[in-house]
Formats: sequence, structure tokens, C-alpha cells
Amino acid sequence: MRPAALALLCLAAAALCVESATAAGATRPWLDPTLSPDARAALALKAMSPQEKLSLVFGYFGSPKPDASYRPPPAARMGSAGYVPGIARLGIAPQWETDAGLGVATQGASTDAYRERTALPSGLATAATWNPQLAERGGAMIAAEARASGFNVLLGPGVDLAREPRGGRSFEYAGEDPLLAGTIAGAAIRGIQSQHVVAVIKHFALNDQESGRTLLSADIDRGEARESDLLAFELAIEQGDPGAVMCAYNRINGIYACESRWLLEQVLKRDWGFAGYVMSDWGAVHGTATAALAGLDQESAAVFDHEPYFGSPLEQAIASGRVPQQRLDGMAKRILRTMFAVGLAEHPIRDTPRPIDSAADERVAEADEAQGIVLLKNAGEVLPLARTTKRLLIVGGHADRGVISGGGSSTVYPAGGNAVPDAGPKGWPGPEVYLPSPPLAALMAQSPQTRIRYLSGRDIGEALRQARWADRVIVFATQWAAESQDVSLTLSGNQNALIAAVAAANPHTVVVLETGGPVLMPWLSQVAAVLETWYPGSGGGEAIADVLFGSADPSGRLPVTFPESLQQLPHVRLPGTGQPPGQPFRVEYRAGAAVGYRWYERNGLKPLFPFGYGLSYTRFDYGSLQAHLENRRLVVSFEVENVGTRAGAAVPQVYVGPKAGGWEAPRRLAGWSKVSLGPGTSARLSLAVDPRLLATFDEAGESWRIAPGTYEVSLGESAADVRLSVEIRLPGWRHAAAWTAGTDGDVRGPPLPSYCKVIASGRDPSHP
Repeated sequence: MRPAALALLCLAAAALCVESATAAGATRPWLDPTLSPDARAALALKAMSPQEKLSLVFGYFGSPKPDASYRPPPAARMGSAGYVPGIARLGIAPQWETDAGLGVATQGASTDAYRERTALPSGLATAATWNPQLAERGGAMIAAEARASGFNVLLGPGVDLAREPRGGRSFEYAGEDPLLAGTIAGAAIRGIQSQHVVAVIKHFALNDQESGRTLLSADIDRGEARESDLLAFELAIEQGDPGAVMCAYNRINGIYACESRWLLEQVLKRDWGFAGYVMSDWGAVHGTATAALAGLDQESAAVFDHEPYFGSPLEQAIASGRVPQQRLDGMAKRILRTMFAVGLAEHPIRDTPRPIDSAADERVAEADEAQGIVLLKNAGEVLPLARTTKRLLIVGGHADRGVISGGGSSTVYPAGGNAVPDAGPKGWPGPEVYLPSPPLAALMAQSPQTRIRYLSGRDIGEALRQARWADRVIVFATQWAAESQDVSLTLSGNQNALIAAVAAANPHTVVVLETGGPVLMPWLSQVAAVLETWYPGSGGGEAIADVLFGSADPSGRLPVTFPESLQQLPHVRLPGTGQPPGQPFRVEYRAGAAVGYRWYERNGLKPLFPFGYGLSYTRFDYGSLQAHLENRRLVVSFEVENVGTRAGAAVPQVYVGPKAGGWEAPRRLAGWSKVSLGPGTSARLSLAVDPRLLATFDEAGESWRIAPGTYEVSLGESAADVRLSVEIRLPGWRHAAAWTAGTDGDVRGPPLPSYCKVIASGRDPSHP
């Protein structure tokens, strides 16, 4: 078609859309896309009956229960996580909900309902890329698959900080630092909602371990929570603007997260100005009036709760006046607003699934994994593997069949089915799914002339004999993590013994870890190289082979600290261990805001591998570090140069801390940049520091305070590797809790109190 004709066709189509919207708007004005989401929600609310409002706040499970005690409504998508009926007469679409943040999952009672979809690498792998663009692209990919599968609500991403490295769901999240985690999650949200699918950020908040997750109380100072876990959510919500927030199972300072007025009404809705709705986790509601008045807007999959609290009990509570009618109106209006804001009315879900380009989507996941792989050790530069290698031995990890993924509600069933169907538990939180992207085949494709043998690793004696035959040995080690259970930091089975034995027989042994998070490495000094590949996702085998042979530079950096031993953790023993079944318990967050690397620095501990750490196949130098104030914002600039002989990607990290102390730890991550450079090339980079990263939170005054004084700005390659430092004096600032920072350095948001000004003397007259 000629360009002119195509242009006329586009104009005609656009005119038809406007005409249709105008016609719909004449009879149902809330369907007029030219109005704001708030105006549309208000109009729709006025047209709704009391029963229709109640229907919006009550959710069904989308799958049958294995014991046949429950069947979902016929309109639900079989095998899905949830369903909320629509209101056909008003043009309000149903909410079809799918797990989770790593792909379109299936929660079914039988394999008949399993959907074969593309799995992203784990959340930690995406965080390890330190590349928000990849996170956004991945979010868009899984959301497009969700739409094609009949869903308009995606229950992810998760952004709980990795306070507990043994946490069973840490693989779904984005690490231990609020800036990194919030930025990665915010980018994923933008990607998801670009496809007109509602993103649901979770689990709000402090859902940091699986053991006793419905019983424990996370006890922490509120100000310290604002500076750590809540800051990660705050940044993600600011940067991504998700349609919904999912409140968590656990209690916070003795109060259930889904009944915490402080958390839901004060922090989320008042201080942060969140305009979307709060949905519960599946089985996280414990009361009707208590939850509704605290800020919960929608009960999810009510069959998991002790009773359908937002069903007839809510109707009765409204009739008796225990819950005001105005509160129900507010709940329904928030849900409607999100649906209009994300575009569910203008972009309806089709009744029949659409085809998915699995090959193209797999390339998205593969690119994510390639940048998320972290090279932890490379003694004697044994990596990258030379294509002239004659004999290569591959051992363990089912590397001949696929790559492992995490379990529970985030489980994605891949195209081609589970590559190792007999692995792991048959029931929840299993099965243990291996994605059919075998590293063995990918390695063979990289170097066809190399003789490659594979051993399962079950027979250590045979592995020893074959290791002596090989020029290089690659041992694949796996650790399966899953929702509802925490993990050990010790590799399961005979894997540690296998690695030690093979390394003793062949000094050119490389270990490839496929784990949900940190693991202990008693054999580290014996092996030549270690790669952390996390849960690699669809196409992960090819990404691993690319890095091993040097087709891709290992540009991943750790989003979590790897401890040297359990004794370095804030809780040597996992909280709740040994508790009688069903007995509530409390977890004292002794670290406060000092999560991860901050805990190590505060206590003078040297971890096995620090936060931000990762090697490359080339080398980078840094110079010309400068820091200055620009429009009340700290701006840091520096130069980075590739001084090696190969192309690679640097991840320079900026850390800041007050010289006089007073923070939870000496320093915090204040910014970073990821830049690809050819050999001999350089770049000058500049970044602005969010003022909250320079502040402490004053809970009594409900404000952020930056203390006046001298601050050290450090540039390095990890939290423990500082290359350059400069000092800068900052004036004292105080900002109300309800504010956001613009990229231009201006402070925007609700009116700030009169004491929000530069405090030249270092003393705030309003707060002695």
C-alpha cells in the first residue's frame, strides 16, 4: 500500500474510533476516553447499584481446588489465580487475574489447564542486570502474553527486600537495596502496563520469609521501615504507577498488613498519593470492618479466607453502619479508576486466546539473562572458554535437558513442557520445573569442534575419572526455592562434595550456579571460576553458553550480598524455627534499615561476595569524580574507560555517607549507570541523587531530614570496592513525607510546611 493511501486509512480508522467513543460517551459517559480516569470513575460510580459496587470488591479463585470442594465461576479463566466479574450493562470489564511477575503462570488442579508460556529469568537475575530498560522490556513481554492468554491483571512484580537470604520467594524479588529494587520493579511495572494490563506490586510489606508467613509479626521501627523496605515500594510506585498494591500475609508490629491503617491509609494513600486500589493476598484477610476501614479495597480469592469477608458480611456491615457507604464507594471508585487509567475499557480482552511468538519472546528472556549472569571468580582467566578447547566435561544440574526455575505461584510452564518432569515434589509448591533450554546443546553449538561429554554427577567416582580426561570441567549446581518454604544456603544432596572432588582432579573447574539466591561455597578456593546464573528463564541455556565462551561479556552485578557463613546474618537461626505449628511469633528486625550490605558495613563484616560485585572479561578505570549541588539536588559526575582488550559493560556505582555518621550504616547506594564500552573508549556520566537517599525519616515529624554537614561521595565497582572519593558539604533540608522528587531537582507534591527550607544553621526551629 502506498504511504498516502495508508495515511488516509489510518485517519479513517482514527475517526471511526473517536466516533465510536463519542457515541458510547453519549449514553455511558464514563466510557469516553477523553475524560480523566478520576472523572470516568466518578461517573461510573454514580450509575452503579449497591450490589454492583459490592461485586467489584469481591474476588473469586480462578481454579478448582484439588479436593473438588470449590469450582470457579464459569467466566473465570481455568487454571488462573483470580477473577472479579464485570458489569456488562455499564461496559465494565471483568478482571481476569494471572500470576505472576516472571510470566503467565498456571494454578490448576490438572495439567489440562497448563498454559505453555515464556518464563523470564528470576527477579534477582533481572535485578542483577542493573538495567531498568531490560526490566521494562521483560514486563511488556509477559504482559503481552497475559493479554494473548485472556488476562488483564498481572499479579507482579514483587519488591520485598532480601532481608533474609534464606527467603523462599527472594528469587521473585529485586534484591536488598531499596534504590536498585525500586527502580527495577518500577521499570517492570511500566512495561506491564504499557500493554494495558494492570500491574500489581507486592507483597506490601515486609514479607521477607516464608516460614510462618501468615503467623509472624515483623517488628521494626517505623522510621527504619520507611528508609528501607517501604522506600523500595515508594520508589517503584512513583516510577511505575501500578494500578494495584497487594497487601501481605504477615503482621507488622502486631497488626496484619491488610488491616494496617498506618500502612494502607497513611503511608500508601495519604503520604505517597497512591490513586489505585489495594487487593489482598490469597488468604490474607482476617476481618470485614477492620480490613475495609484500614484501607483494603478488594478481597482476592475469598475462598482462601476463613469466610467471604467482603461478600455478605460487608453488605451487612454497611447496612448496620459499621462500614460507611462512603467507604464502599471509595473502594469501588479506586478499582474503576485503575481500570480506566490502564485502558481496560478501550483495549478489551478477546474471548479466544491469540497466538504467541514464543521464539521472539524467548529472545527477550535470553537477553535479560545474558546481562544478569554474574562472574564471581575467574582465576587464571580460565574464562572465557577458548574455542580451541579439545575436551570439555559437563557435570550435573540436568544441563543436558534444561535450566531450573523457582516454584509456587510464579511457576511458568514452558513451551515444550517440563524438561525434567520427575524432579521435585508433585504437589504444592511443586512441581520443580526445568525450562527446555539445555546448556549442553548450547555449548555444543558454540564450539562444534570441541569433544564434549556429559555426566549426571550422581556417581562422584565416575566424575573424578572423566575430570582427569578433560581440559576444562563445568559443574552445574542447582538450588530449588519455592513459595511457602524457605531454603538452606547449603547446596542440596552431594553437590558440594561433587564440586570439591572434581576440582581436586582438575584445577580448571568452572562452577555454574543456578540458584534462587546466595549459597555457601566451601569449595571456592579449589575451583578456577564461578558463575551465578540465578534462575535463567526461557533461553537461559543459550545465554549461559554465550557468557562461558565470551560471546557476551558477564556484565551482571550482585543485587544481594553473599554471606561467608550463617554467623554473619542478623538471625543466625531462621526466625520461627522450632515454633509449635499455628503459633504466632515475632521477628525482631534488629538490623533496622541496615539491610544487606549496610548490615555488613555497620558491623565490620567481610562477606563472601559483596553487594554490587561482579567481574568482567575486560577492565575499567574511573576518574574525574565530581559532586556539586544543582537546584537543591546532589549531582555526581565521573568518567569511566575500558582499558582492556575486549568490549564490555561497566556498572559504576555511587555510594554516599555522612562523615559524622548518624545513619544506619556508613554508606548507601545513591545511584549507578550501566554503560557498554569498546576497548579503549570512555564515557562521562552524570547522575542526580534522590534526596531521600541522603535523609533519615523522622516518624514523629512525618518528614525526611537531611542533616547538615560533610558527606563523602564514593565511586566504585561494589559496596566494598571504592575507587574514588570526594567530599561535599550539604545544607540541612527537611521534606514532608508526602512529596516526590522531580528529575529537575524541584520538590513537587502536596504543600509543604513552612519549615521546609534550607537550614543554614543546622537547627530546625520547628523541631528542636
